[in-house]
Amino acid sequence: MIGFIIGVFALAGMIKGTIGLGLPAVSMGLLTIFITPFQAATLLIVPSMVTNIWQLFAEGHVLKLVRRFWPLLLGIIVGSVWSIFPTLGHGEFKSEALLGAMLALYGLYGLFAQNMPNLGAYEKWLSPTVGYLGGALTVATGVVVIPVVPFLQSLHLKRDELVQSLGLAFTVSTLCLAVFLQQNPIGNISVDYKMSLIALFPALLGMWLGTKIRYRISEQKFRKVFFFGLVVFGSYMLIHQFGII
Repeated sequence: MIGFIIGVFALAGMIKGTIGLGLPAVSMGLLTIFITPFQAATLLIVPSMVTNIWQLFAEGHVLKLVRRFWPLLLGIIVGSVWSIFPTLGHGEFKSEALLGAMLALYGLYGLFAQNMPNLGAYEKWLSPTVGYLGGALTVATGVVVIPVVPFLQSLHLKRDELVQSLGLAFTVSTLCLAVFLQQNPIGNISVDYKMSLIALFPALLGMWLGTKIRYRISEQKFRKVFFFGLVVFGSYMLIHQFGII
């Protein structure tokens, strides 16, 4: 099992290093083949936190971003505390189904999103709502993507601002996820920080390899294959949980 976990995080890190995203989505999707979403989410804490903080502080201007996006961050915190969705490992509705739907939507978004409409004029009142949904889905699936990523991209930020803004949102959501998992253990399953720390090293190695791959292949083609794979895999998870196949 340790070898499988190392392989998963190396692959997820490579994808993140190549296209700049995808580590939590790929990790959660593959790990839940053999372990529960709750267990998989506990392994994400250290790799996600380290890579997100790295992404956040790479360019500076962090306080400026916090002042601008505090309603979004507050929404994430509130959503993670009072989620409208069944949370990881709790409730009758299996988190695998919701995770599958999230991955499929993420893949479809990546495949078909072209020029996002500029929602900058509506940022103030959209931010808390988007943040709340993002936080609620984080503690329900272990992944924060929809609707936070599309929303930040719709603000038409400069490239470095967008990367840092995503890092900021991901960092806060990962902290919220860590607190949730710590306070809501299932049976004897709690956050395994030792194994999560072990997972950090293949993730970082994968990111390093991904940056090398980025300059050798077409990033656009790689992105299409990646997002198409998420659609197929997420759809399979969704229909399998409902007993269709």
